[in-house]
Amino acid sequence: MSIQILSKRYEFRKIRTRKKIFGVAAKPRLSVYRSSKHIYAQLVDDEKGTTLVSASTLTPDLRASAKTGATIEAAKAVGKLIAEKALKADIKQVVFDRGGHPYHGRIKAVADGAREAGLKF
Repeated sequence: MSIQILSKRYEFRKIRTRKKIFGVAAKPRLSVYRSSKHIYAQLVDDEKGTTLVSASTLTPDLRASAKTGATIEAAKAVGKLIAEKALKADIKQVVFDRGGHPYHGRIKAVADGAREAGLKF
């Protein structure tokens, strides 16, 4: 398959997933983006269109501890970090948005790390 076809299929999966998910200030959307080298997570209030909290493997404290951002351990650390920041911002419940990615590997590790640190979804 060509890259264009794969890109379109990813976009359709992402749109299909996001049609069902909507985050508000009381229960924001935990959006996860995965690249080949890093993983990013953010809490989004879709009513206002603002990012409430964000974390990634590029965050200075995670960047120093992890050798690379492309591992399950690094993804779990991102999940724990975003949960800690969310709890400081008095956010206890979120809606998980995996984008167009399947729920396994690094995407699942972010969710597991966030749950271990105290977020509910």
